[in-house]
Amino acid sequence: MKTVTAFFTCLLAAGVSLAASNCAQAAPPSPTFETSFDCAQARAAAEKLVCRDPQLARMDVELMRLYRLALTDQRSVPPPDSVMIDQQFWIETRNQCASGPELKACTIRSYAERAHQLRQGSAIVRTKDPDRLTEGPLVFRCPGLNAPIAATFFTTQPGLVYLKWANTSITLSQVPNDSGTRYTGKDSLGNYSFWHDGDAALFQKPGSGEMSCSAEPGKLP
Repeated sequence: MKTVTAFFTCLLAAGVSLAASNCAQAAPPSPTFETSFDCAQARAAAEKLVCRDPQLARMDVELMRLYRLALTDQRSVPPPDSVMIDQQFWIETRNQCASGPELKACTIRSYAERAHQLRQGSAIVRTKDPDRLTEGPLVFRCPGLNAPIAATFFTTQPGLVYLKWANTSITLSQVPNDSGTRYTGKDSLGNYSFWHDGDAALFQKPGSGEMSCSAEPGKLP
């Protein structure tokens, strides 16, 4: 309460430069959330965003869980030593997300893609932990698409799905829907839509009509 009172007192005296400086010192700090790293040491714009964004903070904690599991899997593809190297490279790549309007979208894509890679490469990572926030990758066949779609899901708020087929990938956000689960998003080519309910899915990409897809249970991309 003292901090808030001091903050508003400073605002009344904002015409004086010294008071304005004290205002900045008295302002309540931005909230931070639990992450896999020390937010006090955050330097990159992406790291700072993760610390103050609840959706990204949960994705970060979940990704660390997946990463630690991958390190215990001697059958992981790639093997644990390479997983460690890839993780360091991923951190550097994530931190290259520039500040600005695209910062969050870039950071989300980075986390979604890395989670997909870790889950695809290790059976241990794909274990049915009741506290998990990720699922997949699930494989869907869509008539009219020349390659199967691999889908990895994040049950955050809002939910996310990372879709990959051939040399293309897209991360979509969950939107309200009366039945099933629907995700939408866009890239430089246009708008995408993915509706999922059990083994059935509907997928639409720029320049095509809606495609009816079916899951291939037990198959990995």
